[in-house]
Amino acid sequence: MNFEAILFDCDGVLVDSEPLTNGVLCAMLNEAGWAISPEACMDTFIGKTVRSEAARIEAHTGQPLTDAWMAAFYARRNAEIERHLQPIAGAVEAVRALHRLLGGRIACASGADRFKVEMQLRQVGLAELFGGHVFSGHEMPATKPAPDVYLAAAAALGVPPARCLVVEDTVTGVTAGVAAGATVWGYAPGGAGHGSAAALRAAGASAIFADMALLPHLCGPVG
Repeated sequence: MNFEAILFDCDGVLVDSEPLTNGVLCAMLNEAGWAISPEACMDTFIGKTVRSEAARIEAHTGQPLTDAWMAAFYARRNAEIERHLQPIAGAVEAVRALHRLLGGRIACASGADRFKVEMQLRQVGLAELFGGHVFSGHEMPATKPAPDVYLAAAAALGVPPARCLVVEDTVTGVTAGVAAGATVWGYAPGGAGHGSAAALRAAGASAIFADMALLPHLCGPVG
């Protein structure tokens, strides 16, 4: 294999959570007074934390982004995920194969909060494959597009970033992986919740693929 470790984003790469999270966020923003469409909401917030867009939210709603509002968002988001979350097609099998081929040198490095990431991995049967190698941008000095979460994941696996492959589906995430010094491949199946192939390549992705089931084959044989 051409890489010693693979670092996966979570939302949109391993689990199909973006439409669920975006649906809750869009509804709550409309309730707060920002008449934003689901499409515009996805374009605005994809790959970002809600708090990182606090100034924009406050400008449109005329209200402060409070801890209470965020707590309500997390509760509604988590309930929606618990009811409806599905894995990305082919992701579970791909991670299982790559975990075996790499001797467990895989990690999940997300910009989301740890509770959400770990909950989602459990729900789709991936938690045991990643074990303790789950990293949240919320726990880093800076989250994506800063490289911190990918640098932490590579360090924990004991692999130089230059020998790591990062798998991402947003411009924000690709930017983070490139800044970490890793090779980044963009997952661009089309549809809501993902960056376009052109946008991911412009952000620095060195390859684009559209079928997660093919990832183990694309990585090449173990060498």
